Amino acid sequence: MLREATADDVHLMLSWRNQETNRQVSKSSHEITAEEHARWWSAVRDDPTRRVLVYVHDGRPCGVVTFFDLRLDGPRTGAWGFYLDADGLAERGATLPAWLGVMREAVEYAFDGLHLARLDGEVLAHNTVVRQMNRRFRFVEGTPRQELSDGREITVIPISMAREEYVFSLS
Repeated sequence: MLREATADDVHLMLSWRNQETNRQVSKSSHEITAEEHARWWSAVRDDPTRRVLVYVHDGRPCGVVTFFDLRLDGPRTGAWGFYLDADGLAERGATLPAWLGVMREAVEYAFDGLHLARLDGEVLAHNTVVRQMNRRFRFVEGTPRQELSDGREITVIPISMAREEYVFSLS
């Protein structure tokens, strides 16, 4: 399930975001400081173009889903991203079920909750496992582009899903 993030979640979100596994597949690969994270939280918590949600799996908070660049008048569009408590889920043997669950819940929230016509996102080219999962969920990849982030050159691939493609046939 997804729920709104609160100030009580801020420290958990930072600890998950700074896990090595998550930093390796993020545009920002440096360890985020408490001050940097506090500035981010202050900026996003009341921003009408953003939503920050906590993913709860088996009764435990274990991930964050962010929606941003929301356009809710006119053609309803937005972008999203997520990260999980990779270390905690791996210890419990719950990585795959949580990963499938967070993607299902996030896409459902985008189309049934926010009523978007299109959902956009990005994935790093070397993150082949997520790219495969995105295709399974019917996201379409766009043209890759090179970016410089944290002193490294990365290849970023835009992804999108139109409302018409919103189906969960994961057999």
